[in-house]
Amino acid sequence: MATTQRDHYTSTAIGLHWLMALLIVGALSLGYYMTGLPFSPSRIRLFNYHKWLGMTILVLAALRLSWRLFHRPPPIPDHVPRWQRGAAHGVHWLLYAFFFAVPLAGWAYTSAAGFPVVWFGVLPLPDWVAPDPQLAKRLESLHAWLAYGLAAIVVVHVLAAFKHGFEEPIGYLDRMLSSRP
Repeated sequence: MATTQRDHYTSTAIGLHWLMALLIVGALSLGYYMTGLPFSPSRIRLFNYHKWLGMTILVLAALRLSWRLFHRPPPIPDHVPRWQRGAAHGVHWLLYAFFFAVPLAGWAYTSAAGFPVVWFGVLPLPDWVAPDPQLAKRLESLHAWLAYGLAAIVVVHVLAAFKHGFEEPIGYLDRMLSSRP
């Protein structure tokens, strides 16, 4: 079956997708790992790396959303059942919501905990809230639960991509692997 450029994502969309995928997996993995470490200079360094990843994801999410608003994604093939189309749209918008919610909750948490975010050790970002230990505990929990939610949605997204990638006759997964038909 012949495909057209309209059947594929743009190179920019593909690049942002895979860069964010890598950064999100890295941030989730680092976050899970570092929270179990005892207090040490190494743990503090890892927390800073985690914050840098989060702020980078936040910036890339804004770029990605802007790109998507002005560059429509290729349509879902007509043979995909209506409920799966709805699920695909819902999962994509949930991913976008988590792309923003997780780093923003983390930023608010670190502000409430009294630790500044200095992006890449160079650019100090403003605190969202005044230091407040009780608020910090609640925001830490919120950030963790949002991260678990993001991880769950990512797993659903990946499983659906593989399902469609191996079952679709037109190489549905290829649309995010190459911008050329």
